[in-house]
Order: sequence, then C-alpha cells, then structure tokens
Amino acid sequence: MSLHQKRLSSSKVLAIPKKQHKWVTRSAPGPHSKDKSLPLLVAVRDNLGLCDTAQEARRIIGNREVAVDMTLTRDFKRPLGLMDTISIAKAKAYYRVLLDRKGRLRLVPIDEKDAKWKLVRIEDKTILKGGKVQLNCHDGRNLRVDKDTFKTGDALKLELPEQKILAHYPLEKGAVAMVVSGAHTGEMSTVTQQISTRGSAEGLIEFADGFSTVKANVFIVGSERAEVTVPEVSI
Repeated sequence: MSLHQKRLSSSKVLAIPKKQHKWVTRSAPGPHSKDKSLPLLVAVRDNLGLCDTAQEARRIIGNREVAVDMTLTRDFKRPLGLMDTISIAKAKAYYRVLLDRKGRLRLVPIDEKDAKWKLVRIEDKTILKGGKVQLNCHDGRNLRVDKDTFKTGDALKLELPEQKILAHYPLEKGAVAMVVSGAHTGEMSTVTQQISTRGSAEGLIEFADGFSTVKANVFIVGSERAEVTVPEVSI
C-alpha cells in the first residue's frame, strides 16, 4: 500500500488545504478507520504548524516528542480519531481531537490535566470465559469488567494511559450527546428519548433541539453537562 494519496481524493475529515500540495500521507491501519482519522504527520505539520515539511514532521515524531493518549509514539502514520489526545510535553501543548460542524477533525487546545483522560463509546460487548465482559470501544480499546452494568452506546471516561474507568455516562434521557455523523454532525444536544424502530436494531435518538438521528451517530459526552466542547474556531 502506498504511503501517500492525492489530497483532492483525501477524506473530508481532514481539515487541510486540498490544493496546496498534490499528496498527503495516508493513515496506517489502526484504532480508527481511514475515512474517520488523520495521520499524526498531518496533524503535526498541517494542523498544528509545528514544521513546514514532512521530513521535519517525521523527525519530531521519530524523536518521541509526541504522545497520543499519553503514550509516546514514533509512527508518523498513526491514525488520530475522535476523542484522542495529543501531548507535546516539550512545547507544553495539549490537544483533543473533536469534530466541527462541517464534519472535520479539529485539534482543540486543552489543559495538561485534560490530556490525561478521554471519552470512549461502547460499540459492542463480548462475553469471555468465566463470565467476564469485554467492552469493545470506538477507538479499538477492549476493556474487561467484572460486572455487566454497561450498554452499547454508553460512554466511559478513561484515565490515560492506565485505562481506569473514571465515569460512566449512559445513553439515556437527559444525557448530553455529540452527533458524529449525518446532517447534524458536530452539534451537541440533550437526549429526550430513544425510539425503537420496526425492522431496525438501530433505533432513533431524539434531542431537545428538535431533531433526531440513528443511535450510531450519537456519542454521549456527559450526564448533565458536556465534558468536551464543540470546536467553533480551532487549529
């Protein structure tokens, strides 16, 4: 597989100029799919503006100056996706990957303490030997828990990099959610009810702002208030 692809054909989630250069680095296979992620090199060079060339970005990453979810990485093709955190301790700079209202991934500046946790959405569950439950999350994490008190679509606040569960945010009435796909991408609103639809396991989620969307488009971001902020103007 080629390391690059033409910018004009790159995913719409990349918030980069399409005509400035012909090629852009392609994300490697990893915790986020290609169409929902941006490569770490692109984040360092194009989004954060820490350097001017791909060679310089590779050197910064290769020197282990960048951590993703509080883990240092040297993989310049490492895919960054929704809710990931980026830490550049040398520059005392910290960011969270969020969606704007045009469906583009943005790097939003955060405090150092906020880079030490992230939200994950439970995509499905697996029953393991001994009755333990494995929670399979949107960023590829698999969390083993003793008690099955979680449901698909719920969100967890995890301490990084230990993956300790700090909080559980159920998908329920009154929860605050971010829409991550569809016509209302990037919007936040309060859940008012869940509607089961005949012939579909998805169901609809209705919001206080008067719109609804399928469950797969909903990412819970808090119980009474949002733990993250939708980027309006960001890097």
